[in-house]
Amino acid sequence: MDTNWMSCPRIFTTYQKGLDNYIDYIFKKEGVNGEIACPCNKCVNLKWVGRYDARTHLLCDSFFKGYTIQNPITEPYNTPMEDAEDDMIGLVSDLHGLDDNILETEDHSLPNKSAKRFYKGLECAKQELYPGCKNFSVLSFIVRLFHSKCIGKCNDKGFSLIFDTLREAFPEAAIPKSLYDLRKLIRDLGLGYEKVDTCPNDCTLYWKQNKDKTECDICHTSRYKTSEDDSDDEENLTANYHNKVSAKVLRYFPLIPRLQRLYMSSEAADSIRWHEEGSTKDGLLRHPVDSPAWKTFDHNYPDFAKETRNVRLGLASDGFNPFGNMSNSHSTWPVVLIPCNLSPWMCMKKPLFMLCLLIHGPSAKGNNIDVYMEPLMDVLKFLWDNGEETYDSSTNSNFQMRAGLVWTISDFPTYAKLSGWSTKGKIACPSCHKRTRSIWLRRSRKFVFMAHRRWMSKRHVYRKDKKSFDGTEELEMKPPCLTGSDVLNELNSLNF
Repeated sequence: MDTNWMSCPRIFTTYQKGLDNYIDYIFKKEGVNGEIACPCNKCVNLKWVGRYDARTHLLCDSFFKGYTIQNPITEPYNTPMEDAEDDMIGLVSDLHGLDDNILETEDHSLPNKSAKRFYKGLECAKQELYPGCKNFSVLSFIVRLFHSKCIGKCNDKGFSLIFDTLREAFPEAAIPKSLYDLRKLIRDLGLGYEKVDTCPNDCTLYWKQNKDKTECDICHTSRYKTSEDDSDDEENLTANYHNKVSAKVLRYFPLIPRLQRLYMSSEAADSIRWHEEGSTKDGLLRHPVDSPAWKTFDHNYPDFAKETRNVRLGLASDGFNPFGNMSNSHSTWPVVLIPCNLSPWMCMKKPLFMLCLLIHGPSAKGNNIDVYMEPLMDVLKFLWDNGEETYDSSTNSNFQMRAGLVWTISDFPTYAKLSGWSTKGKIACPSCHKRTRSIWLRRSRKFVFMAHRRWMSKRHVYRKDKKSFDGTEELEMKPPCLTGSDVLNELNSLNF
């Protein structure tokens, strides 16, 4: 049937007539006991409703994005989870183009070790869940099952029981033997994370040279939770440390495998080059690539800009309380990286956000967030200085992928925590820095900043407007920008 009416505004007669014809058609072909899987934005084919409710939902909420009328017998309707698996199809098609022997060779023009490991883990996408199964591969079944666990907030014990029941009910199905095996497969696809113990007072990470320490060097707090039953005998205490529970844990999601995974699909690899090959260069601002900051970055680092597959990243973070009003003291800080190479309709989509750090604890991180950023900053520095060999499936070649952190996205209080520049007090302005002009209001007990007119042009009428401002003319020019070299020189002049 004609579906052009779906793109019309819902108040138009064309949409309403087309909807009536659609309702008659879909209930005749797909109706079960007088109900259909409603394809509106809220139900997304997951809720069964009657004729009246279906028409009301589609008038109020329209069809979910990507919905198309298909043959109800040969082509079942897609749900959002099934649409998400379409990304898997591109990876699998690239895998089918690789001969099994290729994955065993060492030719530098072919997939490197990390790409081979990824593709080998993806081979279960070619394996049927059970003989004759057409709807699920082993990989799609695992992804759907694990997705349900996360969305339904099912704990490991309950999920393991469900797993055991499924294996007993379907002995011919290639279901992993345990939850551990399932997670191992997910880790092989680059979706795992690392746990890094931290000082409960946010002093240090037990990482790299500190990984074997059992006590914080700064505050001398134990790395592990203690109880009244713990022995004071130092030898017994050391022997039992492997059974201890860490007092605080940082979850770190390795960045390099996630960036490499962007190049595993030829379609996604092409999208990484959109900023150079697909953007419209007409002087209009549509995307960060059109901004002066992007052009300045290219001018300052021509070696980086020469390789269009190098990734420019934006970092976003903020704190929130996952328990709502139940625990006002709790604060969780996710740190997310966003690949800005992608087109505007891709780079700000949630599936492409890369969660790199998950910092949680009973209180806000404050100025100590830099302690938790150490693993991420370490890998970003490595990707900037050296890069990582990465397989590009769109060109069937390996290249040295580099990445640069170009932007941070945050509100003003979080800006202070990420940059280290205090946004409170006498010199709160990061643009004016030490040349900030502030006035302390004694009765209000706060600072105000009245020198904003100096950022205007030299002949602007507001500069001589005494009455509308603080009774003075503004003759001073805007302060010079603080460069990275200036910051380093000031830091080097400090005596610690």
